[in-house]
Amino acid sequence: MEGGRSEFYEHEKESFGKFLYNKDAGTVMGRTGGSWSKIGLFYLVFYSFLAGFFSVMMTIFYQTLDTSFQPTYTPGGGGSILEHPALGFRPLPRKENVESTLIWYKSRDKNDVDHWVNSLTNFMKQYEGTSTISGQTLIKCNEENPPNTDQVCKFQDTWLTGNCHKKENFGYLLDSPCIILKLNKMINWVPEVYTKVEDLPDAMPQDLREHISNLTDAKQGKMPQMIWLSCKGENPADQEYIGPILYSPWRGFPSYFFPYRNTPGYLSPIVAVEFTHPQPFVLINIECKIWAQNIEHDKKKRLGLVHFELLKD
Repeated sequence: MEGGRSEFYEHEKESFGKFLYNKDAGTVMGRTGGSWSKIGLFYLVFYSFLAGFFSVMMTIFYQTLDTSFQPTYTPGGGGSILEHPALGFRPLPRKENVESTLIWYKSRDKNDVDHWVNSLTNFMKQYEGTSTISGQTLIKCNEENPPNTDQVCKFQDTWLTGNCHKKENFGYLLDSPCIILKLNKMINWVPEVYTKVEDLPDAMPQDLREHISNLTDAKQGKMPQMIWLSCKGENPADQEYIGPILYSPWRGFPSYFFPYRNTPGYLSPIVAVEFTHPQPFVLINIECKIWAQNIEHDKKKRLGLVHFELLKD
């Protein structure tokens, strides 16, 4: 029995070896050299054709797309989720708390504040003084000198005032933490700014109304063309503990930065909000709103505003 099994295995081994290479027939794995050449040539031509066909189809497909400037959906086009840009803030929380909106730090403890300072430093790198970004020449814009469709407005970190600079650790080692606010990019959205003091909504905070009125008087009745910004404590207790607030370089976002057209090198305008003396050891709920005629406010949907908490130990 054992001898028969051994002979069977020897026979199978010999048959498999002959399949791999048959010296008498001159075949490798059952095919001669000529046969392997023909089948190799067939698959080479076949897959080359498939690769070429795929490349041609992709080229034709990309010719139908305007990837440089215009997306499929734009504000007001029926497909956009939002009708105006969302308001965002920096610094961002740590990765393990990515969904958190709490900025919690120990003032005067450099190791503890390093995360917040580094987050702001990395974000502000794009605004460091330069005349070109992505090969695009930046120009200094104003209401009398708005950019052309192919130009990009300059925005530099040196325009921010107070402690809202890297060399001051953005105020986190002092009693004046800075938060950077920005509008998310939305292609072709144009703000409908207020042009008259009497058109300002009743819901706008009184201190902002007074600020706009003073600026308008200083410009001989011409209101600055801005998306205005206000920040306050959400609840009465928060308003008591939040302390004075400073805004720089403006209390809003100049309208000449809009619309965003996906132009290379575009920089979103930012506002540094400095909380000069927030109450320590108290969680402060803060809400910041943007104001323009075509900006809607909705707390549940977080439209036209941003919420975050500040806790200084």
